Amino acid sequence: MFRTFDAILVVVMTTAATVTYTIKHKAENKLDEVRKLDAEILLEEHTIDLLRADWALLTQPARLNRLVKVFESDLKLVPTESIQLAQPAELPMPTAELPAVEEDAKDADKVAKAKGAPENTDKIKTGSVAR
Repeated sequence: MFRTFDAILVVVMTTAATVTYTIKHKAENKLDEVRKLDAEILLEEHTIDLLRADWALLTQPARLNRLVKVFESDLKLVPTESIQLAQPAELPMPTAELPAVEEDAKDADKVAKAKGAPENTDKIKTGSVAR
């Protein structure tokens, strides 16, 4: 009986060692994946930093002024005049003052019926030529 018990213990210890090794191996593989992802993230962060630095360099006002002067004859850029800015009175009316949509739909129905358009057409006037 002692030998049977010893054999069972050997099998249990071997099984426990195998399971432990398998878990350790899977954990090491996951750790390698995490390290690779961390390296990729770090590379992307460095790339973003580099692109931001390039953007800051390319949009420096002194550089842009120099380019405007160099390509002035080709681009024909001129400063914006203060009279070119819109005044509040020139802006479209506020949304609260717009006429109700239902009235426009009724008017569109009348116009569509007068023109003999089918009833399943879109009633919204967009300026599009497609029907």
